[in-house]
Amino acid sequence: MTPETILTNALLVLPNEVVPGTLVLREGRIAEVQAGRSLLAAAQDMQGDYVIPGLVDLHTDNLERQVLPRANARWPSRSAMLAHDGQCAAAGVTTVLDALCLGDLGFDPGRGQTFRDGVRDLDELSDAGALKCEHLLHLRCELPAPDLMPALEPVAEHPRVVMVSLMDHSPGVGQYRDLERYRDMRMRQKGLSVQDVESRIQDLLAQRARLREPQRRLVLDRFASRGIPLASHDDDNAEEVARNAADGIRISEFPVAMEAARATRALGVTVIGGAPNIVRGGSHSGNLAVADLVREGLLDAFASDYVPSAMIEAAWRAAHLPGVTLPQAIAMVTEAPARMARLADRGRIAPGLRADLVRLRPVVGLPVIRGVWCLGERVA
Repeated sequence: MTPETILTNALLVLPNEVVPGTLVLREGRIAEVQAGRSLLAAAQDMQGDYVIPGLVDLHTDNLERQVLPRANARWPSRSAMLAHDGQCAAAGVTTVLDALCLGDLGFDPGRGQTFRDGVRDLDELSDAGALKCEHLLHLRCELPAPDLMPALEPVAEHPRVVMVSLMDHSPGVGQYRDLERYRDMRMRQKGLSVQDVESRIQDLLAQRARLREPQRRLVLDRFASRGIPLASHDDDNAEEVARNAADGIRISEFPVAMEAARATRALGVTVIGGAPNIVRGGSHSGNLAVADLVREGLLDAFASDYVPSAMIEAAWRAAHLPGVTLPQAIAMVTEAPARMARLADRGRIAPGLRADLVRLRPVVGLPVIRGVWCLGERVA
């Protein structure tokens, strides 16, 4: 570990302001935050670029895209993990919650292997010091899936698990509440006939009726005493948000209807939005636009979902919306997600916190990353 690093002539994005200043990093921590410029010869000149905290990504499926870069072309799992880690580091994401899916509804049979290999590779590569970022686990529990509980039990006590989300990707609810869109998607993606899709929908609905509620209770009971943040997924109505909150689920991931998002505020539930949604200008599945959540003050944090580089661009775009300052926008990808994951040692530029930092410069309206430090070590 580098004993001391000095970054000077930077625009420091602090929790409530942006100030020209200098950072002194020692033994992986921010030792000093100073106003003005250092004249020490060892100081690294940031040339007036912004320096922000390292990004904290609460939900990324990016590993799945490295494991399966093309249909029927499964990549060696350790190589995929290293590629995923490198992409996260290059995107300024220094804390990665790998959102691995437990349970299959019949359309993604390889997900179980991705989950098992991902946990194993994460442990081996992290312990060997081979990863640039800190990787933690976000368990995505597919409630109506028959293989959920057998997959969950071996990892429920894993020390890297810091978040658990409860999902339901059945047709007709949440993300897939538009059945016509769902039918079209399945026919296009899997080459199924109309009859095959209809038969599959009926099977999934019967399976949901049988498994969702008992498995929801099993997951809630399994983590009741762990103090791990619980999240819901694709909320589409106020009643579900209220029910979840009553059961200790205090995070709403990717709400798909404004009714659900608005219901979170009175209940003290925090909201995560997909960064690709605001970068693309809307939902890829025809649901709620995240920019509208930001405008109404209903969004607490962005997650990369499936594109790590979307995090910083989403924050930059949010900073240009009415009523949103740059420190507030940067907090949506740093301080807020760190707080939601109960990681109190990161997410802000302050003495004593981890020296996870990102240097960026606006170029033609985009935030270009020019340096990344994790625990004070340059990783990109």
